[in-house]
Amino acid sequence: MSVRKYSVMIAGHRTSVSLEPEFYAALKKIAAGKGMTPAELITQIDAERTDSLSSSLRVFVLKAVSGD
Repeated sequence: MSVRKYSVMIAGHRTSVSLEPEFYAALKKIAAGKGMTPAELITQIDAERTDSLSSSLRVFVLKAVSGD
């Protein structure tokens, strides 16, 4: 699995996250299911995180797919 950088807008500023394409695809699917854009969901996760953004996104996806 290769890690890619994805550019996103969070709270009015551009940043990038490094994720495997499979995690980003899952994040997009979860966002769509919630009626949100990926950027909106990432902004929400960013506001609640205690670790790096990329790690927080991976944990969020894993919890979402496992039902936690």
